[in-house]
Amino acid sequence: MTDSFSNDVPIREADLPIAQRDDRLSLLVIADWADMEEVAPIADAAKLRLLGVTGLAEASARLDEQTHCDTLLLFCPIMTATLERLLVQVETQAIQTGMAVVLVAGWDTVDLAFACIRSAHTQLLCDPDPVELAAALVAAGEHRPFSGSVHEVDREALRLQQLSEEVGRLARTIDALTQRGKASATPSFDLGPRISDRPSDYIGMPVIPPFSPPARPVQGGSVSAEQIRDMLRARRIRADFLPGDLFADPAWDMLLDLLAARLEQERVSVSSLCIAAAVPPTTALRWIRTLTDKGMVQRHADPQDGRRVFISLANDTADAMVRWFGASRRLLCG
Repeated sequence: MTDSFSNDVPIREADLPIAQRDDRLSLLVIADWADMEEVAPIADAAKLRLLGVTGLAEASARLDEQTHCDTLLLFCPIMTATLERLLVQVETQAIQTGMAVVLVAGWDTVDLAFACIRSAHTQLLCDPDPVELAAALVAAGEHRPFSGSVHEVDREALRLQQLSEEVGRLARTIDALTQRGKASATPSFDLGPRISDRPSDYIGMPVIPPFSPPARPVQGGSVSAEQIRDMLRARRIRADFLPGDLFADPAWDMLLDLLAARLEQERVSVSSLCIAAAVPPTTALRWIRTLTDKGMVQRHADPQDGRRVFISLANDTADAMVRWFGASRRLLCG
């Protein structure tokens, strides 16, 4: 029998079509509401290569199968039975592989998400707006080794300008998809109201059992918890007379709240401290991490609930604040 392929021209490797090389960092999205069509424009705007979108129930298996992932975007606004295990798996993989992680929590899951964070390259957002989410994705994309000198001023200024443009472009993309979702049945990226939209700008600390053993007493005894609470209330009232966004000082507000809680021997959860900051929760979380990195506040695991972390003042910070109260009172009273 004659070989029907005898007259075919052999196919050489050089004649095969070559797929365009894609050197972009990869992105895997975990969310219960999103699909590839919705997330693809965001990945493109962030200059990331989208690996796929999977739901929370299938996320653990997908992470086990995924050989490599540069950036993980995980939406977890609602508490589920398996969320803690998933967050631990994500953080373990982030530490082992250097994967950048963006966790988008809701108000009901922010304490758990914060308690599970172990990687230095994990960003925690809570009810973010499009700009905050865009900035987090751009920052995740920048999580890579730098070549050359990092002290070149001109180059650094140019890079900052490029980052600003990338954030703006990505924010517009996310905002457009959000608006489209509101006009149809497509789920929205808006996970809920910002903390500043909540009915009360400031509330007292929740009733939580005191520390045991108690924290070291603050030296000096020249200030009371009630005086600190009065100062915080006065700062809130200021917004009734002057534009509140001109005077946002979340770090100081959180330190004051922690000092009052220390004097009252009360424990402060992450979500409660975000309320005391009187700024959007993602901003508050960023400041909590900054204060922790500087050693001004400390994390304490809840011995009765591993899904929650308490924040307290470091001893040196508490003493310094009490001395500040004494010095400022002498200046004001002569």
